[in-house]
Amino acid sequence: MFDKRYYYLLKIQYLGYRFHGWQKQPDVKTVHLMIDRTLKFILKDIRFKTLGAGRTDAMVSANEAALELFVYNEPITDFEAFLELFNHNLPQDIRALSIIEVDKNFNIIQDSKLKEYHYVFSEGQKNHPFCAPILTTILEPLNVELMKQGAKLFEGHHNFKTYCYRATDKGEYYRTIISSEIIDNNIYTANFFPEHSYVFKVVGKGFMRNQIRLMFGSLIKLGRGEVTIEYIKGTLKSDSIEVMDYIAPASGLILHSINFE
Repeated sequence: MFDKRYYYLLKIQYLGYRFHGWQKQPDVKTVHLMIDRTLKFILKDIRFKTLGAGRTDAMVSANEAALELFVYNEPITDFEAFLELFNHNLPQDIRALSIIEVDKNFNIIQDSKLKEYHYVFSEGQKNHPFCAPILTTILEPLNVELMKQGAKLFEGHHNFKTYCYRATDKGEYYRTIISSEIIDNNIYTANFFPEHSYVFKVVGKGFMRNQIRLMFGSLIKLGRGEVTIEYIKGTLKSDSIEVMDYIAPASGLILHSINFE
């Protein structure tokens, strides 16, 4: 019997603090696992498959992530009712934002145009424990103005091998960063947040394993005075063999948006 397949693009958001990342893994709770469990419950006997636009690490959150949903033989006819039922059964730290139908030529991995990541941080003081899921506290005072200069160095087309976790000699490490900057945080707020916090904002098409966290790790070291602007410039050159030895904590990293336009 011929199976007719229907294609949908789902946008979701989640707090990653209690999850072991996106990808399904044995014996641990992941975002993809919880989404598939919920879909299996609400779709009952209807066959389906899901594919994410990318992977996030353990404790990394997403303000807007995406996945493709393939449904066999029985289409989803009422998107509003589907979203209501889906959200009613998802755990409270995952929420479905939207669903649209796409055609068979859509490829969620290849068709994503730009991803925007935010790394939220503060410096120089111990924060309220409620900040921990989405804001990294750097206890030492940091030279944030110097870090802002360092962040701009990542913009453009560079060799990012230094900023790929466990890089080998066989990978393709030249990537283009559209925008890289540190701004005052007026995006994520709560009454228990510190008076001053910041966002390291990075926009590009694709990122390597732990790339954002390694980039921000180098900026933390710059802010502490452990490395210089010239050091970061050198890590981006074609002949760089530097290995970044500090990965910033995961819980400050947020996939802010993903664009398919």
